[in-house]
Amino acid sequence: MNKTWCERINPVVRDIPPSGIRRFFDMVAETRGVISLGVGEPDFVTPWHIREACIYSLEKGYTMYTSNSGLLELRCAIARDLAGTYGVFYDPRSEILVTVGVSQALDLALRALVCPGDEVLIPEPSYVSYAPTVMLAGGKVVSLPTGTEQGFCLRAHQVEAAITPRTKLLLLCYPNNPTGAVLDRKTLLEIAEVAVAHDLIVISDEIYDKLTYVGQHTCVASLPGMKERTVLLNGFSKSYAMTGWRVGYACGNADFIAAMTKIHQYTMLCAPITAQMAALEALKNGRPAMERMVREYNRRRHVVLHAFRDMGLPCFEPKGAFYAFPEIRVTGLTSEEFAEALLQEEKVAVVPGNAFGPSGEGFVRCSYAASLEDLGEALRRMAQLVRRLGVRPRVISTPPKSHPPREAGMSAAGGVSS
Repeated sequence: MNKTWCERINPVVRDIPPSGIRRFFDMVAETRGVISLGVGEPDFVTPWHIREACIYSLEKGYTMYTSNSGLLELRCAIARDLAGTYGVFYDPRSEILVTVGVSQALDLALRALVCPGDEVLIPEPSYVSYAPTVMLAGGKVVSLPTGTEQGFCLRAHQVEAAITPRTKLLLLCYPNNPTGAVLDRKTLLEIAEVAVAHDLIVISDEIYDKLTYVGQHTCVASLPGMKERTVLLNGFSKSYAMTGWRVGYACGNADFIAAMTKIHQYTMLCAPITAQMAALEALKNGRPAMERMVREYNRRRHVVLHAFRDMGLPCFEPKGAFYAFPEIRVTGLTSEEFAEALLQEEKVAVVPGNAFGPSGEGFVRCSYAASLEDLGEALRRMAQLVRRLGVRPRVISTPPKSHPPREAGMSAAGGVSS
């Protein structure tokens, strides 16, 4: 061969750095006895009635392809849920596409929209896949930094200031991964005004919408003038403890959904039918179990927030999702140094904040989708490291001693996710 394999790889792919989360969890996999607060998925097993719907579908022989767009019954249920929850109405036959997780929905949306050189505005810190997915679609990422002084919330004036003739898209994710920030309706209305004035398309990833603890979630597509310019993404992974099922969906303009479906039919064909039938059961009967899980996450949220503040680490109050984002600058270490020291010395895994962009430096992401018992022990160990680093604690809260009560069939599950 005249050229090496590396020389033959698409330079866009070659130059994208590996995920900071993946690199760190390679280290975690080599360490025994680790308590992980880095997992980006529920620690609950999918409720039994949802799993049973999957089993029943297999027993009935539902093992075939579905429509490229997904089961019509599932799309109708998604449309009813959005209409009933947010007053946003989508035609299930032409304006909803069922995808293999929200990650695929995002990839399809960007590939269908972005032309080479188009600029995509992304608030930062941001989920690790956003910027690389934009780059793979040929776009240019324009980061909009946020910090504790603004509650990690994007402001309309930031969007306005970043717009150029090449700006095409604004990508939002609220409740936010990794910070837990939530945008209130007033702020979203101000951002929407900018989007309308500059004819921007908004991709709104609302996978954590049901995990909102302070205030109410505002669906971007429900705002005046926004449904026609919003691609709404959501799914079942977080709210229904269905990460491994890989079912998401996209809602939007019929012509645009048709464009996304065109890519989908040539690259993925359809989401697995058994997973779609499980998702249908989740929408039909899953709300009680979901609400119990949300109450439990809220309980854990208070535990971790007070614990970080007690040990001397400033921590913004997360109002949604299931992540806390404590500031560790007071220790004198970088995000990676702190995370590595915590893993090596105390066997607790968190994600360095810089994995979510430069704005995340000085922070670490800690998931509280873990049992209260594991959270209590992990926080105790973290407090030990923080004290050794010379940080003066407040009164250290007593960690919980036992697991919280759980619904039958909702025991904790292991795994590593982003």
